[in-house]
Amino acid sequence: MAKAGHAWSRAAAEQSEAEEGEDPLDARIARTGCLEQHRQVQECMAERQDWRHCQEELRAFGACMARRQQRE
Repeated sequence: MAKAGHAWSRAAAEQSEAEEGEDPLDARIARTGCLEQHRQVQECMAERQDWRHCQEELRAFGACMARRQQRE
């Protein structure tokens, strides 16, 4: 019985996390206004498996973040 309760608690916690929404890092980046550029970097990295092939995306993300810092 204890194992079933434990498994149920873990499942409930996982469901609760899923209901809360997106990844905390994605949420922080979304607040900067640079989420689309971040996702483009992620997509490039997933496809190319080498950050050196994602320089255009990385520069766009970096420029977006730099603009954000200048506004603050």
